[in-house]
Amino acid sequence: MKFSFQFSNLFGTVYRGGDLAFTPDGNTVLSPVGNKVSMFDLKNHKSETLPVESRFSYTTMDLSPNGVSLLAVNEDGEIQLISLISRTILHRLRTNRTINCVKFSPDSKHFAITKEDCAFVYSAPGPHSRDYSPFSMERVLKGAYDDTTCLAWSSCSRLVAVGAKDMTVRIYALHKFSNLSVCCLGGMTDPAVGTFFESGSLDCYSLSRGGQLAVWESSVELEDLQLVVEGEKIQKERKEGEEDDVGEAEEGTGDKAETITADDSTGANTKAVYKRTAKHFLRDHLEGEGGRRIELTCGDYHQKTKILVAGFNTGAFLLLSLPDCSLVHSLAISEQQISSVRFNTSGDWVVLGCPELGQLLVWEWQSETYVMKQQGHGSGMTSLVYSPDGSLVATGGEDTKIKIWNCSTGFCFVTFSEHESGVTGLAFTPNGKVVISSSLDGTVRAFDMTRYRNFKTLTTPRPVQLSCVGVDSSGDLVAAGGLDVFEVYLWSLTTGRLVEVLAGHEGPVGGLAFSPSPTSSQLATVSWDNTLRIWDAVGTSATKEAIALGSDGLALAWRPDGQMVSVATLTGQVVTFDTRTGTQVGTIDGRRDLGMGRGDLDKISAKKKREAAHFSSLCYSADGSTILAGGQSKHICIYHVEESLLLKKFEVTQNRSFQGMDETINKRKMTEFGPLACLEDRSDGTALKLPGTKAVDMSSRSLKLEVRVTALQFSPTGRSFCAVTTEGLLVYSLDRHLVFDPLDLAIKITPHSIRKELDRKNYNKALVMALRLAEKPLIRQVLETVPHTDISLLAQQTSLAHLPSLLMFVAEEAEVTRHIQFYLLWTKALLLSHGTYLKSESKHNLPVLNLLIKNLSRKSEDLGKICDHNKYSIRYLIALSETKRKGEEAKDIANDSDDEMEVTGKVKEVNIDDDSDSDVDMTELAAKWSDEGDE
Repeated sequence: MKFSFQFSNLFGTVYRGGDLAFTPDGNTVLSPVGNKVSMFDLKNHKSETLPVESRFSYTTMDLSPNGVSLLAVNEDGEIQLISLISRTILHRLRTNRTINCVKFSPDSKHFAITKEDCAFVYSAPGPHSRDYSPFSMERVLKGAYDDTTCLAWSSCSRLVAVGAKDMTVRIYALHKFSNLSVCCLGGMTDPAVGTFFESGSLDCYSLSRGGQLAVWESSVELEDLQLVVEGEKIQKERKEGEEDDVGEAEEGTGDKAETITADDSTGANTKAVYKRTAKHFLRDHLEGEGGRRIELTCGDYHQKTKILVAGFNTGAFLLLSLPDCSLVHSLAISEQQISSVRFNTSGDWVVLGCPELGQLLVWEWQSETYVMKQQGHGSGMTSLVYSPDGSLVATGGEDTKIKIWNCSTGFCFVTFSEHESGVTGLAFTPNGKVVISSSLDGTVRAFDMTRYRNFKTLTTPRPVQLSCVGVDSSGDLVAAGGLDVFEVYLWSLTTGRLVEVLAGHEGPVGGLAFSPSPTSSQLATVSWDNTLRIWDAVGTSATKEAIALGSDGLALAWRPDGQMVSVATLTGQVVTFDTRTGTQVGTIDGRRDLGMGRGDLDKISAKKKREAAHFSSLCYSADGSTILAGGQSKHICIYHVEESLLLKKFEVTQNRSFQGMDETINKRKMTEFGPLACLEDRSDGTALKLPGTKAVDMSSRSLKLEVRVTALQFSPTGRSFCAVTTEGLLVYSLDRHLVFDPLDLAIKITPHSIRKELDRKNYNKALVMALRLAEKPLIRQVLETVPHTDISLLAQQTSLAHLPSLLMFVAEEAEVTRHIQFYLLWTKALLLSHGTYLKSESKHNLPVLNLLIKNLSRKSEDLGKICDHNKYSIRYLIALSETKRKGEEAKDIANDSDDEMEVTGKVKEVNIDDDSDSDVDMTELAAKWSDEGDE
């Protein structure tokens, strides 16, 4: 088995906070998810995560107008320039301050950021500016008396509007104009949340946190701006003391940037005057919230349609038509605050993000429908399970919900919320039609994957918190272990009745699993009472001799052949037992491999903390040679079971926004009163002495989570594995493009020699040489050159050594190829020629066969939808043609008749759903269609 697993996608979490963005085509949403960025393709209904990771969570970002460069800023104030073409970080800039907003100019030549009480304008690298030096600072915009919060560019990219917490908006000119310098717009009673320019005008709007919308009209038009002739001085001399405030040497390229300072009395130096023509109170459009303080949290303005969207902390948003501020409509999507809203390029769609619940919505405001509606688990995920074909993943969380995710698209398509407490375990039946879940509410529920409903609820004789669940190989027997009552319960899924109660454990049941062997009815359970017990679930309730463990048992996993079982203990060991003899056959000590970090509030060192590290989830690979383990750490380990060796270790995340990522605490975070994290931050206004100056929640506390791996599972196809972590559901997949893995390679086997054999029509030799070289494009070229009449002969001549490689390639190509029938012929020929061998070696070939079934089933579903659509379209066109022909015949009859009469007859409507028409063969429909075309 190869271990070139790479992070490929992030499920389970769609939004964590920060600015959202649309691509220029308006079909893709970029969403910050922790320290990663996810892309949701709304047109093709797919999601992917950029292979870019930051040291801290992203808080704000903006996409360039050409859709090539992405500026992302994290909590630490680090600005990253990310290329969406190469999907790499091109450059970083550390500001060591909080950045509230970043915006590209419409001409892509500049971008501006807000930092403390200033705004900085940089030259954007790229073909538009003809400057490829990263982060060259050009302007420093001063004048605000408090932190700057928002930015806006004029359509000509020569003016910048900067809003601040001092309840003002200042308009700066990047060039020197004789009739415009700096304008200060006040009149707000709350900090500025957003400011927007009109298209092709200097008129602008300002939004404040209190819901006030101010409309500002300029006395100067955009085309009337007059550039200052070189040598002229319009601005007054800068003060010498301000030079010390511009200390940004580490941010630029060494060149001193020009500082533009705002003076509130700018009317004497400029002819441009702004006049407030209207002031609207947006909170009047919202219904009463029962005394709750309503605050405007975000907003966006679409210049072409003149539509403003405003989001509030109550979960409601308003769509308003400007400049008259008429309400288009209002809608409440949540009870938590909306932190980001954004229009797409055409202005038809609005994306809204709610970080509290992890909601991400795309709303089409004209038709009032959802284009996308995704929500992650409200709290931590606890369990996951793959469907038998590997196409679906089910996750359960502490928020009582069960979500089903499509592995190919990354979207959740169904959510079950029948449980009343946290979900602790999940299992699919072998046929994949039923999902079984256990919960702390004391019930085991069965969900139908066809009709998506809870069709059966299994209960215990007395209230019990259930900690785990399992299903046997027949799909009828369901077992669940208790957390507060130390018993194991068995139900029959067919009848829904309790079959047996297995008693014997003296502590909470940590995990249970049925033997994967179809001929075995064994059930293994581990408990905190330091024992592993093997039960005969069908014959009798009596157990075999209990197997003693060194410490508490936390999780277990069967080897796929059902002969071995591995147990994770509290001491950080993975112990393997032979179930036939009850003897211990292997031990893996994983405490050193877990690698614990020291949290800000920890009183002990990371080395001491590592002594308590342990695994909480285990999973065998399909061939049974390796085991996947994860637990109270940021690492996932793959071990070779027989050799007890660590093969590879994956780091879940590098996000320093979580606790315990580093083994030592930075001395900069230490104070004379202890770690800085232990000190309460009152910078939000709670330190103000004047009563009633600010409404804050004195009980609110910030909580930093620690990275944990709560569940792991290999995909049945063997091509990927999933991990439930604090960040979400991480998917790691094999990347064959990065691995050169030839089979029995010789000097004479080269791409040139393979193509030479192909030209000679020596297909068998060319195919064997291509399989030995293991170059995917070359194998594809050889396979697709083979005539379809020779496929069965070549399949028979394929050696058993090359059969797995050929079958794996055919299974992978079945997902993406256009030559569907051709690869189906290859599949049929290989299975007919080597079916006996594949059946005898099913243990090793199971991942390949699962992948083949998964891809062919998905292709069959897609083709079925296309065929149904085409069939109904042809029926509609035929019915339309017949209706038209009958109408023309009726018109001819009316024209030929001597009597002048009005023809008021109704044209007979063709009923497509009629039983007589539903049995019409497609060949007859095609014949009718050709007859109509001939006419």
